[in-house]
Amino acid sequence: MTAQQAVQQASDYFDSGEFQQLLTRRVAQVTESQRADRDQQLHDYLHKEIGPQLVALGFTLHFIDNPVTTNRPFLVAVRIEDPALPTLLSYGHGDVVFGDDENWRDGLSPWQLKEEGDRWYGRGSADNKGQHCVNLAALEQVFQARGGRLGFNCKMLFEMGEEISSPGLAELCEQYGDLLKADLFIASDGPRLNAVRPTLFLGSRGCVNFRLTINARDNAYHSGNWGGLLTNPGTQLANAIATLVNAQGVLQVEALKPTSLTDDVRAILSDIEVGGMPGDPAIEVNWGEPGLTPTERLYGWNTLEVLAFLTGNPARPMNAIPGSATAVCQLRFVVGTDWENLAQHIEAHLQNHGFDQVKVEFMRGSPATRLDPTDPLVSWVLESMAQTSGKKPALLPNLGGSLPNEVFSDILGLPTLWVPHSYPACGQHGVNEHMLKSIAREGLQIMTRLLWDLGEQGADLIARHQVHAGGAK
Repeated sequence: MTAQQAVQQASDYFDSGEFQQLLTRRVAQVTESQRADRDQQLHDYLHKEIGPQLVALGFTLHFIDNPVTTNRPFLVAVRIEDPALPTLLSYGHGDVVFGDDENWRDGLSPWQLKEEGDRWYGRGSADNKGQHCVNLAALEQVFQARGGRLGFNCKMLFEMGEEISSPGLAELCEQYGDLLKADLFIASDGPRLNAVRPTLFLGSRGCVNFRLTINARDNAYHSGNWGGLLTNPGTQLANAIATLVNAQGVLQVEALKPTSLTDDVRAILSDIEVGGMPGDPAIEVNWGEPGLTPTERLYGWNTLEVLAFLTGNPARPMNAIPGSATAVCQLRFVVGTDWENLAQHIEAHLQNHGFDQVKVEFMRGSPATRLDPTDPLVSWVLESMAQTSGKKPALLPNLGGSLPNEVFSDILGLPTLWVPHSYPACGQHGVNEHMLKSIAREGLQIMTRLLWDLGEQGADLIARHQVHAGGAK
């Protein structure tokens, strides 16, 4: 069988309706990881849904308890055809965010897949059940097309806590490094650039949340009796934040600006146009770092956002000077940013602007990652995607959002390649979440061809990657 025949076989499978039936069943599993009463459903998704599908493909299953929290389990599945063959590691998560049942529009339910035109509505259809169902179906197609072989070794890692920041995932990868040892990583999560253009991204921006607080006094005091005599922490904190990010959304802390927006990266991003699709918000052309294109701002630069600001009681404001104010802020950042020392940089910056009274608290953070765009594996994936889809795929050095990519790139030391099967307006984490049927079909074709090619060229591809990585050090 040829690659083209394998892709046609995958297309026929999709068109038969079997894929939709599979996704329907999995969307119906109420796997909300943010709720404490879904433990059995999270357990069953791995044992009754994912496990049997992988056993049928000759995988050995390892169900592993979460090393840091209870009832958010992992599954590591391993298929070794020949130790001499290259090994692929892939990933997916079966948990979803809150269903938010009552706020979906009439006629829709988060737990019932419903087709309307090109859309399949249902919680997890885009994030991440639909995406890992595409990849598992592609594995099945290659397995069948090769008569019970893949042509490479394969390992699958599934978690059930991604929507609560993947507790235990890093510890699992550290403790089970030998079990997860592989040569490359290919998986699907996050959105494409847009609904039309197949996309490859090589990592993700990092993210740090931090809290700013001013505690001026224990009580609020009457604004008529004490106004003009007592400092107002709300006013002070608003002005402090304005020294961090100005009225045009431009980051003002020099120590937190990146060093990685090189000419090579800008050349890659010059082929990318952000937004402009149905359902996308209008881009504010005068917002953000001056001198950069919108694409460069999103994928190549850092942004500081105010997520929440509280002083007094907004629900019941009183004629009083509040005693305290607090804000939660976030830095989204690319590689080449000194994010681990963020609190010190913010404190020094505020002190230099006369705001010694602001307390800075580092809440949580994850690093930025990016595979070298000149790695031979990148050109291989792009060429395979182009051949299958007949389109020029978009290459993103990193996703604008964040994924737990660092556990694969840093802890396991793998070249990471993400091929998403969703799109920005999918309603991910919101009501009316949906997957586009057209993207699912094209995604299955792309992944089938990619995995077929890995079976044909895997050893040579890994050798070329190793030579490139060695030369880059």
